[in-house]
Amino acid sequence: MSDSVARPRLALAVAVVAISTSAILIRWSTAPPVVAAFYRVLLTTALLAPVLLARHADAVGDLSGRHLLAAGLTGVALAAHFAAWFESLSWTSVAASVTLVQSQPIFVVTGAWLLLNERVTGRTVLGVVVAIAGIVVMSLGDLLGGTAVGPRPLYGNALALVGGLMAAGYVLAGRSLRQRLPLLPYVTVVYGVAALALLAVVLAQGLPLTGYESREWLLFLGMAVGPGILGHTLVNWSLAHVESSLVSVTLLGEPLGSALLALLLLTEVPSSWTVAGGAVVLAGITLTARSSE
Repeated sequence: MSDSVARPRLALAVAVVAISTSAILIRWSTAPPVVAAFYRVLLTTALLAPVLLARHADAVGDLSGRHLLAAGLTGVALAAHFAAWFESLSWTSVAASVTLVQSQPIFVVTGAWLLLNERVTGRTVLGVVVAIAGIVVMSLGDLLGGTAVGPRPLYGNALALVGGLMAAGYVLAGRSLRQRLPLLPYVTVVYGVAALALLAVVLAQGLPLTGYESREWLLFLGMAVGPGILGHTLVNWSLAHVESSLVSVTLLGEPLGSALLALLLLTEVPSSWTVAGGAVVLAGITLTARSSE
């Protein structure tokens, strides 16, 4: 295998491992979920900003009003994604939350069809239907079977789905801006807006921004460096070197990795309903993601 093929695949493998740690770091944190989300985004922005100033100092200043609006919408969608998903982990299992938040390809193709008039194939429809069936199994099965993991699994699952929907909005709203800007200016601007939006939520709820133990600050930094920098940055870099279908399918390793880490580090065993429903959801997401290529 040549280096041009091996290096992106190695980068994807590292990225999936890094992203898979996100749910565990969130669970370990005792800070309010929206505060943890704020510091993850803020610290990621702070780490990227010096590189942006050194390499793309003029790119952000060249943005038009239209592109600034797109950046704002994208950042707000990303903030809503983090807020909903971080909160979901307080109420449902890691396996269910991470699987459902990965459902964003379903919302992307549906939104592209409704809002952008993009073509929808029969395979796309089948993928969406399969994924929805898996979501129903996962969300209702635990309650009917009496083996739910988490204090309010249905509520947590709903929040994770909202997180997936907002992630889809992040993708759709950012399309024009991503075409206009290189990767680093794009993600820095969007993360900056997301940090401001999350800060507004924290302040509106009257939550403390300081007074946390050093352990919490290390967890915030870990969320920024691991899932934020090593995870999503490597994924975006890989998109320039391998097919997006390979990237989409590889990212489905996150629910599996997160569930395994939750089993090992949190002693959290997903129920049989979550495992069965999650497998169906992942199959539907795979069909949907591949059909959009």
